[in-house]
Amino acid sequence: MKVTIIGAGPGAPDLITVRGLHLLKEADVVLYADSLVSEELISQAKSDAEILKTAGMHLEEMVDAMEERVQQGKKVVRVHTGDPAVYGAILEQMVLLKEKDIEVEIIPGVSSVFASAAVLGTELTIPDLTQTVILTRAEGRTPVPEAEKLKDLAKHHCTIALFLSATLTKKVVKEFRDAGWSPETPVAVVYKATWPDQKIVRSTLEHLDEDMRVNGVRKQAMILAGWALDEKIHEKNYRSKLYDKEFTHGFRKGVTS
Repeated sequence: MKVTIIGAGPGAPDLITVRGLHLLKEADVVLYADSLVSEELISQAKSDAEILKTAGMHLEEMVDAMEERVQQGKKVVRVHTGDPAVYGAILEQMVLLKEKDIEVEIIPGVSSVFASAAVLGTELTIPDLTQTVILTRAEGRTPVPEAEKLKDLAKHHCTIALFLSATLTKKVVKEFRDAGWSPETPVAVVYKATWPDQKIVRSTLEHLDEDMRVNGVRKQAMILAGWALDEKIHEKNYRSKLYDKEFTHGFRKGVTS
């Protein structure tokens, strides 16, 4: 009695893991978030697999459907966008499944935050600039814990990745500015990273809300903010110790000039 939760990756069907694709192809029943997961990926399920779209289902409907098929001895997979561990709402599914004595296996996926960094051609952790990435979201209809308000997190002045925040950019800008961020701070927005209709918006904190409005980006967008997103970062002399010829580590002895 087991359900496998698979991270589908950010969008492109070939960005699922090898293990995830293998299990998808073996499944008798596939439940997937049809508003977020590629149809092309789901088409790789075997021809006689039962495909259930879950965008219109509530939690109990999904879990009941999984339980019914598992009890019939079928291999059931639930396909989530990105990586299930980040804003995947998997805990509530796991709680109900475990109450029914159904085991849950999780297969990780490529998160949209890392897919966005890849299409932007950027490193989120730059030596001597920032060594921390905060993954969070702006507070909307769903509250965030008091100790995790964006204004307080932004005081670290590191790279910040904002999920689920494309409709809250006015609030985002205010929180960053209240935390002392410069209006010139680089911000990059990636709409539907790795999908055919992917769109990149390069902006600054000062112009973020207007640039997103002009480009019509109000959903399925990753917002990355901080000086690691500077388009001219490659022209600056930031270097890691890892490849410094004078730096000694376990696999190489440093050489002095």
